[in-house]
Amino acid sequence: MIHISTFRGLSRRSVLKGAGVALALPLFDAMSPVFGKAPKVSSSPNRFVAMNAALGFHGPNLFPEKEGKDYQNTPYLEILDDLRSDFTLFSGLSHANQQGSSGHTSEITWLTGVERPGLAGFRNTISIDQVMARNIGASTRFPSLNLGTGGGGQSISWDANGVSIPCQGSPSKIYRELFVQGTEKEVEQQVSNLNRGKSILDVILGDAKSLRSNLGHRDKEKLDQYFSSVREFEIRLDQNKEWARKPKPDVSYEEPKDVQDRYDLLARQKLMYDLMTLAIKTDSTRVITFSLGAFNAVPTNIDGVKTDWHNLSHHGKDENKIDELEIIEKEEFSLFAEFLRDLKNHKENGSSLLTNTAVLFGSNLGNASSHDWRNLPIIVAGGGYKHGSYVAHDADDNTPLCNLFVPLARRMGVKTEKFGSSTKSTIRGLES
Repeated sequence: MIHISTFRGLSRRSVLKGAGVALALPLFDAMSPVFGKAPKVSSSPNRFVAMNAALGFHGPNLFPEKEGKDYQNTPYLEILDDLRSDFTLFSGLSHANQQGSSGHTSEITWLTGVERPGLAGFRNTISIDQVMARNIGASTRFPSLNLGTGGGGQSISWDANGVSIPCQGSPSKIYRELFVQGTEKEVEQQVSNLNRGKSILDVILGDAKSLRSNLGHRDKEKLDQYFSSVREFEIRLDQNKEWARKPKPDVSYEEPKDVQDRYDLLARQKLMYDLMTLAIKTDSTRVITFSLGAFNAVPTNIDGVKTDWHNLSHHGKDENKIDELEIIEKEEFSLFAEFLRDLKNHKENGSSLLTNTAVLFGSNLGNASSHDWRNLPIIVAGGGYKHGSYVAHDADDNTPLCNLFVPLARRMGVKTEKFGSSTKSTIRGLES
């Protein structure tokens, strides 16, 4: 089942607060007397895609020696050369204090910025993609999609309670959820199930309310959070009932078969890229996260790679390992470039789909070999920004990555000056 993000409250004057964000909720369809009757928007909607490569990238193959628009291509940037004017490369960005319970736990905070991931007392917060989904998600069948290739990668999307939203890793199931319309009987059964779910919630909510008078202050706060979650779920059920009866988009893309070889990195990523492109083109969602995976095995069907990928990422400057790692990472960049080209070549209201889609591509590790979470590789493509530069922030005193998240969120209609550990609402190198 594809995750559907949720929304708090039904009042037009409601305010969402959390993770450093304070915003008035927009007029969701669920707040209207008749769902789905909002006025049509003449301009193209904004979208957001965030993709994380958990094992990072070999820095010398990515970062040029000098910043600016006249930077010299590196082996990885050469793959993106025809898209040079469509993206900006950043270095010198990171979240503070990401030394967690293991070398890879910074993956779970890549879109939240919470310190000390996985250690005692750690509690994650809402990820920036879900902040966006709360703001604009009611406009589409799926407020957000959270995808992954499997192979050990963790979800990068977290809800308002700091709970991980599982990745969806089956292309065939995702395709059916997005594009396969059930029979009339199946649709009505789905609506009936949703109605039954609403009835059950009513009973649960009534029972919970009867407990309130017997609870202390702290427990009442917990119960209020529970009430809020129930109300969110009620809204979601109502929205799902309306969407269940609406025809799904018709696409000229055959239902994919799941890749049986769990280590066929390229095939798995390619299918997910195709589905993301279709979801964006059909306006099935406007917010997507994609965890590219972190395989503790030899990726199959990649010529020249004979060593475990995770092992290669911990190369210790061994040239033979770096050579094999380069082969894998070039393939990753090639698939990423193809995704951007597909968006760029699709026109929408006089502009390209890439212009209307901000794509965040990078990693939670700056140097995977040493589990270094500083100086992260970050690319922002599309989104209507001025691109074509390599922007190098201070390598010793990194700029908070959350400073980048704020303008990305504002572009999606989130009225905020702060998110997480941000210190500014703007960042050098990201200009409209």
